[in-house]
Amino acid sequence: MRLYQKVILGLLGLVAVSIVGVTVYGMKVYDDTNKTFNNITQSADRKTKKRETAVSIEDREPFSILLLGIDTGALGRTEQGRSDSMMVVTVNPAKKQSTIVSLDRDIYTQIVGYGMLDKLNHAYAFGGEAMSMDSVENLLDIPIDHYVTINMQGMRDLIDAVGGIEVTNKIDFTLEGVHVPKGTITLDGKTGLAYARMRKQDPEGDIGRQKRQREVVTKIVKKVMSLDGVSNYQKILKAVEKNSKTDLTWDDMMDIATNYLPAFTTIDQEQLQGEGQMMNGVYYQLLGINQLLEMQNKLKEQLNLPTSETLSQGDEHTDGYTNYQLYDDTNYNSEENSNENPGEPSDIYDDGAGYQEDTVDYSGY
Repeated sequence: MRLYQKVILGLLGLVAVSIVGVTVYGMKVYDDTNKTFNNITQSADRKTKKRETAVSIEDREPFSILLLGIDTGALGRTEQGRSDSMMVVTVNPAKKQSTIVSLDRDIYTQIVGYGMLDKLNHAYAFGGEAMSMDSVENLLDIPIDHYVTINMQGMRDLIDAVGGIEVTNKIDFTLEGVHVPKGTITLDGKTGLAYARMRKQDPEGDIGRQKRQREVVTKIVKKVMSLDGVSNYQKILKAVEKNSKTDLTWDDMMDIATNYLPAFTTIDQEQLQGEGQMMNGVYYQLLGINQLLEMQNKLKEQLNLPTSETLSQGDEHTDGYTNYQLYDDTNYNSEENSNENPGEPSDIYDDGAGYQEDTVDYSGY
């Protein structure tokens, strides 16, 4: 699981912290937390095409949340940005389980509302949360009910808010002018962001970076959920307020905290990641037909929706576009492969839309 994905889960955990805080610190905590969520609540201004009526969290219905980690907000980045981390969480209180599916940023798919296929993370650049939700909904063939976003500055501020984190750094490195020495050190927000982002100087490359990201986030979440985290709740809430957005209301959050917590005791973690393919000099991830269908049906079962025997081929929501460009992974077996070499992308299922260069034009969106 990537860094921003876990940080966002930590933010959802703040709901539980706020309830504990009410009993320890009184109504002041409740009021402050309420105000924070009121300030970060922002409607996505869209309706799911996969439900006739909106899901009711109050009535404990299964629902989904799209979690987006945005590559802006720090390091001088002030543009719209892209969702370089994407995760879909489905929550079923009756089954007492949740499913977390990580989506690769480079998945080649229909960008709903943009009229062409492109990298999945470009949807946010083109149309923000709404276009991201529509595109992921189209890809997975399930309703996307809500969203939560956090940017890079949010992770940095959270590290500072919890008083820093201690790590044992195995590689002395400098990233963009930030030096992180080797040894057991305490990271503040600035050095913590560098520690989590460094890749090229690590002999293990992205694998090593992912290990450090898991370490950083685990320690952030532990501190947030500790008594120290509650005592510093105002700093934590400020970090959330400045760097996060969601269409969940305070009432939704309270309902999740009181009625859905058993669903988070069993969490099934999945990764939807295809095979790399260069198209006109641009790197994309092409998904396998069977892998995608299996994932769609797993999420539909989690949301108590009917499963499908075949992939859908587009509808009025996509203006008639075929939803996918996939490869034939006939020999794919989820238990045997576990997303490792699920097939070779030699037999491409093409919608004829053509390939696009990896460029983003923010104008007009």
